[in-house]
Amino acid sequence: MDTHIRNWLRKNPEVRTIRVAASDLNGQARGKRVPARFADKAIEGGTRFPLSVLNLDIWGEDIDDSPLVFEAGDADGVLWPTGRGFVPMPWLEAPSALLPLWMYHDSGKPYAGDPRHALNTVVQRYKARGLTPVVAMELEFFLIDDSTRNLQVPASPRSGKRRKAGEILSIRLIDQFDRFFTDLYDACEAMDIPADTVISEAGLGQFEMNLMHCDDALRAADDAWLFKMLVKGLARRHGFAASFMAKPYPDYSGSGMHTHFSLLDEDGNNVFDDGGPKGTDTLRHAIAGCMNGMYDSTLLFAPHMNSYDRLVPGSHAPTGIAWAYENRTTAIRVPSGSPAARRIEHRVAGGDVNPYLTLAVILGAALTGIEDAKDPPEPVKGNAYALDLPRIPGDWPTAVAAFEKSTLMPRIFDPELIRNLVLTKTQEIHYMNELTPAERVEIYLDTV
Repeated sequence: MDTHIRNWLRKNPEVRTIRVAASDLNGQARGKRVPARFADKAIEGGTRFPLSVLNLDIWGEDIDDSPLVFEAGDADGVLWPTGRGFVPMPWLEAPSALLPLWMYHDSGKPYAGDPRHALNTVVQRYKARGLTPVVAMELEFFLIDDSTRNLQVPASPRSGKRRKAGEILSIRLIDQFDRFFTDLYDACEAMDIPADTVISEAGLGQFEMNLMHCDDALRAADDAWLFKMLVKGLARRHGFAASFMAKPYPDYSGSGMHTHFSLLDEDGNNVFDDGGPKGTDTLRHAIAGCMNGMYDSTLLFAPHMNSYDRLVPGSHAPTGIAWAYENRTTAIRVPSGSPAARRIEHRVAGGDVNPYLTLAVILGAALTGIEDAKDPPEPVKGNAYALDLPRIPGDWPTAVAAFEKSTLMPRIFDPELIRNLVLTKTQEIHYMNELTPAERVEIYLDTV
């Protein structure tokens, strides 16, 4: 691995600076800038920074009374490359590269508060059962002119006009930003992010990019994490902002991150496929697990105050806990199509999530359903918003309490991660309540 990483730098001598970074609980990249000539030190000896750095609030501040800070002397962890290797950073002016990391203790034990390790723990449990998750994510985001206090759609680089309306599946709208999307596809190819179809969505200047299915869940989460970083950085090079904020415009739909997954056995067979439209018992058990864990895990699908502005009935975001075949009003959708591609689409998460934690809790909840051989209720039909269904939490404090008190979440996450995330969100709730709506938008617009 070290040889591969070093060879990458030798083959790309134009890269003069690197970033070494890991994801914190909010999905923020935390790390260091290093001259490329000193990269060997970070590769061979690891990178050190405090364990508490992966447990900062959305402003990048320490968590009050965190046991990781003063109580523990703010001790260091050591971070090692994840296996992804260097990826270029096409959104920066100078040739630069990012080396993704994850955190360990000096003993070599993975740090339980690292969200990537949390996902890996779930993946290893699947591996022990002879199963491999195959994952794809659909990420929605907004292009925004934030040069004034009033957010608006950027003027088209082609026409100079602003289209102040949502335009679903509009080729014209995509073409108005053709230069940006051409650069985005080129950048995804350079970073080895499997970007597929892009469409325009229902919000103002809103788009969705599909990432291709991947039989490595860690890599799929890496792709989503890197993609969010890329889109936000590249938009700034084009003179506007991009944001995965759940709901920047009160009167338009918000942004989601839909997750599709199936499971392969050791022979490469999809264990959800029964040769017909209904799917197997394993499919239904996985659905039951996802539904059973949905209330308690809403905090990971809606991690910020603004997230709950998206989760309202009739807004293209699910609020009731239900599943169905080929029905986008439900939280869990089983798409139609070839039985060999039978899969689950989990539709609750906003665009503002940490991809590692979201994928960990989706796959983890599904696994509990498989382990317990649970059966879901009958699939619903028609408009799920009009049905009397159990609801996910409708506000941030309720979601934090549900996550903290859950008896299911400890089957998925280490107690240390649960504690750290609850402390983080409790602190954020306190300080967000002191801000004006405009100040909240300002912090969320660039961070999430």
